[in-house]
Amino acid sequence: MKKVLVVEDNRYNMRLITYVLQRNGYEVIPAETGEEAIELAIRERPFFIIVDINLPGIDGLEATRRIRSAETDGSIPIIAITSYAMSGDSDQILQAGCTAYFEKPFDPLNIIDKIHAVIGVKND
Repeated sequence: MKKVLVVEDNRYNMRLITYVLQRNGYEVIPAETGEEAIELAIRERPFFIIVDINLPGIDGLEATRRIRSAETDGSIPIIAITSYAMSGDSDQILQAGCTAYFEKPFDPLNIIDKIHAVIGVKND
Protein backbone atom coordinates (compact mmCIF):
# COMPACT_ATOMS: atom_id res chain seq x y z
CA MET A 1 0.00 0.00 0.00
CA LYS A 2 1.42 3.39 -1.00
CA LYS A 3 1.80 5.99 1.73
CA VAL A 4 0.48 9.53 1.45
CA LEU A 5 1.42 12.28 3.87
CA VAL A 6 -1.56 14.56 4.59
CA VAL A 7 -0.77 17.84 6.35
CA GLU A 8 -3.99 19.42 7.59
CA ASP A 9 -4.83 21.07 10.90
CA ASN A 10 -8.61 21.04 10.42
CA ARG A 11 -10.00 17.73 11.74
CA TYR A 12 -12.98 17.70 9.40
CA ASN A 13 -10.81 18.23 6.32
CA MET A 14 -8.33 15.62 7.58
CA ARG A 15 -11.10 13.05 8.02
CA LEU A 16 -12.54 13.78 4.59
CA ILE A 17 -9.30 13.54 2.61
CA THR A 18 -8.18 10.51 4.67
CA TYR A 19 -11.44 8.74 3.83
CA VAL A 20 -11.06 9.48 0.11
CA LEU A 21 -7.44 8.32 0.04
CA GLN A 22 -8.07 5.15 2.03
CA ARG A 23 -11.02 4.24 -0.22
CA ASN A 24 -8.57 4.43 -3.10
CA GLY A 25 -6.02 2.12 -1.52
CA TYR A 26 -3.61 4.56 0.13
CA GLU A 27 -2.19 4.47 3.63
CA VAL A 28 -2.46 7.94 5.19
CA ILE A 29 0.24 9.44 7.38
CA PRO A 30 -1.36 12.42 9.17
CA ALA A 31 0.41 15.60 10.26
CA GLU A 32 -1.08 18.73 11.78
CA THR A 33 1.88 21.13 11.55
CA GLY A 34 4.49 22.10 9.01
CA GLU A 35 7.28 21.00 11.33
CA GLU A 36 5.73 17.55 11.72
CA ALA A 37 5.28 17.36 7.94
CA ILE A 38 8.98 17.95 7.28
CA GLU A 39 10.04 15.26 9.73
CA LEU A 40 7.55 12.71 8.37
CA ALA A 41 8.29 13.50 4.73
CA ILE A 42 11.99 12.86 5.24
CA ARG A 43 11.50 9.73 7.35
CA GLU A 44 8.60 8.10 5.48
CA ARG A 45 9.32 9.12 1.85
CA PRO A 46 5.62 9.09 0.89
CA PHE A 47 4.33 8.47 -2.64
CA PHE A 48 2.91 12.00 -2.58
CA ILE A 49 2.10 14.76 -0.09
CA ILE A 50 -1.07 16.79 0.37
CA VAL A 51 -0.47 20.00 2.28
CA ASP A 52 -2.71 22.77 3.54
CA ILE A 53 -1.12 26.22 3.27
CA ASN A 54 -2.54 27.78 6.43
CA LEU A 55 -0.98 25.75 9.26
CA PRO A 56 0.05 26.51 12.83
CA GLY A 57 3.78 27.17 13.20
CA ILE A 58 5.44 27.28 9.81
CA ASP A 59 2.94 27.42 6.97
CA GLY A 60 2.55 24.94 4.14
CA LEU A 61 4.67 27.03 1.78
CA GLU A 62 7.66 27.02 4.11
CA ALA A 63 7.14 23.34 4.90
CA THR A 64 7.17 22.62 1.16
CA ARG A 65 10.38 24.62 0.69
CA ARG A 66 12.07 22.74 3.51
CA ILE A 67 10.90 19.35 2.25
CA ARG A 68 12.21 20.22 -1.21
CA SER A 69 15.58 21.32 0.17
CA ALA A 70 15.88 18.17 2.32
CA GLU A 71 15.09 15.79 -0.56
CA THR A 72 17.94 14.49 -2.64
CA ASP A 73 15.99 14.35 -5.90
CA GLY A 74 12.87 16.49 -5.32
CA SER A 75 10.67 13.81 -6.83
CA ILE A 76 7.85 13.58 -4.28
CA PRO A 77 4.76 15.30 -5.70
CA ILE A 78 3.43 17.90 -3.26
CA ILE A 79 -0.14 19.03 -3.80
CA ALA A 80 -1.52 22.02 -1.93
CA ILE A 81 -5.20 21.96 -1.06
CA THR A 82 -6.03 25.40 0.20
CA SER A 83 -8.66 28.07 0.60
CA TYR A 84 -6.12 30.61 -0.71
CA ALA A 85 -7.63 31.66 -4.01
CA MET A 86 -6.46 35.21 -4.42
CA SER A 87 -4.74 36.42 -7.57
CA GLY A 88 -1.06 35.57 -7.41
CA ASP A 89 -1.47 32.86 -4.78
CA SER A 90 -1.14 30.10 -7.36
CA ASP A 91 2.23 31.48 -8.49
CA GLN A 92 3.44 31.68 -4.89
CA ILE A 93 2.30 28.11 -4.19
CA LEU A 94 4.03 26.72 -7.28
CA GLN A 95 7.20 28.76 -6.67
CA ALA A 96 7.44 27.28 -3.17
CA GLY A 97 7.77 23.85 -4.79
CA CYS A 98 4.25 22.48 -4.95
CA THR A 99 3.49 20.34 -7.97
CA ALA A 100 -0.09 21.60 -8.13
CA TYR A 101 -2.83 23.02 -5.97
CA PHE A 102 -6.57 22.64 -5.57
CA GLU A 103 -8.95 25.03 -3.90
CA LYS A 104 -11.10 24.25 -0.88
CA PRO A 105 -13.75 23.21 -0.61
CA PHE A 106 -12.88 20.26 -2.82
CA ASP A 107 -15.31 17.71 -4.22
CA PRO A 108 -14.59 14.37 -2.52
CA LEU A 109 -16.13 12.54 -5.49
CA ASN A 110 -13.55 13.77 -8.00
CA ILE A 111 -10.51 14.90 -6.00
CA ILE A 112 -8.70 11.58 -6.40
CA ASP A 113 -9.05 11.79 -10.20
CA LYS A 114 -7.52 15.28 -10.11
CA ILE A 115 -4.67 14.13 -7.87
CA HIS A 116 -3.98 11.13 -10.07
CA ALA A 117 -3.94 13.34 -13.18
CA VAL A 118 -1.32 15.59 -11.58
CA ILE A 119 0.94 12.78 -10.38
CA GLY A 120 0.51 10.64 -13.49
CA VAL A 121 -1.43 7.70 -12.04
CA LYS A 122 -3.95 6.04 -14.31
CA ASN A 123 -7.34 5.37 -12.70
CA ASP A 124 -8.79 1.89 -13.05
